[in-house]
Amino acid sequence: MTISNRAKFGRVGLLYGGTSSEREVSLMSGGAVLNALQQLDIDVTAIDVQNDLLQILPSHNLDRVFIALHGPGGEDGTLQGALEHLGLPYTGSGVLASALAMDKLRCKQMWQGIGLSTADFAVLNAQSDWLAILRSLGGKVMVKPACEGSSIGMSRAETPTQLKRAWQQAAEFDMTVIAEPLLEGAEYTVAILGDQALPSIRIRTDEVFYDYQAKYFSDDTQYQCPSDLSPEREAEIRELSLDAFNSVGCTGWGRVDLMLDSSDRFQLLEVNTSPGMTSHSLVPMAAEVAGLNFDQLVLAILEDSL
Repeated sequence: MTISNRAKFGRVGLLYGGTSSEREVSLMSGGAVLNALQQLDIDVTAIDVQNDLLQILPSHNLDRVFIALHGPGGEDGTLQGALEHLGLPYTGSGVLASALAMDKLRCKQMWQGIGLSTADFAVLNAQSDWLAILRSLGGKVMVKPACEGSSIGMSRAETPTQLKRAWQQAAEFDMTVIAEPLLEGAEYTVAILGDQALPSIRIRTDEVFYDYQAKYFSDDTQYQCPSDLSPEREAEIRELSLDAFNSVGCTGWGRVDLMLDSSDRFQLLEVNTSPGMTSHSLVPMAAEVAGLNFDQLVLAILEDSL
């Protein structure tokens, strides 16, 4: 006898929205996941997360949680810690992995320490020698807040004045800001589901870089999946992505972003532990090529919480 999804999963709380700068994307992700859970005949309660979450969660009598939040407060380990305290199983990575993956600086420090390829970097602050940093990183850099996602707060710089302005812009989102050499090679992303790396996706955009607009709203951004890599290079990027994912301690599902440098080597950018699940999102795209439709992907993510 086949057990129903309602009996299997119990009452599922879908957490989405939230208060981070990625709220708009999370609302879209949550809407798509909600529709899938309803199609799967799962008893789901959608909760637009606000500051009173810990007060209202117990009243919903949930059996588990599907996290569709992005950015600080939902993807950085704080929510995961709260759910651990409440004894509620949840989708995706645990407390430590979520916190580490969200922090690009410490993630890169760890990857460098264990020999995984990631571009060099410098930490920026008000006392930084802007010219010296530019020279040390090759003259062109990408500046980003250490603990934001969706390319929020990121910008390019090629002069000391631009670099200082880019730091000021990024510092509005996070106290810790890093600069990396500007990688101008092809950009790829690899979705992880369970212990498998899904087919890589090549990303092309006409924007200055793959920014927030290009990621979520532009119809001109091009995605190629399967990508343009040879079988050997495809195996290489999937292995590197799995190594990066596992090194952080991530579990369940996620996405690893990479770019090629001037020597045609893959360089790790970041790990996302709660990636977008919108109409423009990349994990559903890779899953479809791997043979899973959106509903099946959502089910596989939720099953990891059992």
